[in-house]
Amino acid sequence: MLKTFRIKLIFRIVLTLLGGVGGFLYWKYVGCVSGACPIQSKWYLSSLYGLLLGYLVSGLFIPEKKVENEKTK
Repeated sequence: MLKTFRIKLIFRIVLTLLGGVGGFLYWKYVGCVSGACPIQSKWYLSSLYGLLLGYLVSGLFIPEKKVENEKTK
């Protein structure tokens, strides 16, 4: 049980960091030249947004623990 928890935690951390790197790369190569875009104009906001999206997306790939129905027992 502890081993599966560690795997899930490492998976979530890796995807979160990949999201942060993706946000930074989006700022660097796409960004917002005029500065009017609140998220894309600063590197740290774009990176934080990427971290948040990476964390949320990582939850989609982690299977939930199945709860047994008490009626079937």
